[in-house]
Amino acid sequence: MQIKSQADFYSGVMFFVMGVAFAWGATNYNIGDGARMGPGYFPLLLGSVMALIGVLIMFNALVINSVDGDKIGPWAWRPLFYIIAANFVFGLLLAGLRSISLPAFGLIVAIYALTFIASMAQANWKFLRTLYLATALAIGSYLVFVMALALQFPVWPDFITG
Repeated sequence: MQIKSQADFYSGVMFFVMGVAFAWGATNYNIGDGARMGPGYFPLLLGSVMALIGVLIMFNALVINSVDGDKIGPWAWRPLFYIIAANFVFGLLLAGLRSISLPAFGLIVAIYALTFIASMAQANWKFLRTLYLATALAIGSYLVFVMALALQFPVWPDFITG
């Protein structure tokens, strides 16, 4: 059988592998049943559905001819690096890392860092446009997570709030 759409086939493989991993990980918890769901019930259900979706996507990629059935091109290393780095830096800045004496910089600084680092994944990013986006995301995140949901995590750097 020939793969008619490599992009669809490999995305189906990704869905299948992640679904099986989630379903398998859920078996470490009490599953329960429909009436009394345990902590592993939803991850098992979600993983199973994700694996099923992956199988369906792989099947379609093998059977149905698609317009974009070309081969997958080379890896986009620049966007991959910047997006992963942005998430890593966000986590470090939000909570800090006490083992290396990095204080928590809080939500606002972490969102600005996340936005600027992730925007560098573009070939032609603009500073001012990124600044506007970071400001909108910081204000929106503050309103949603701190004001509306009342989540307890640092908003400002430790050296400012004490």
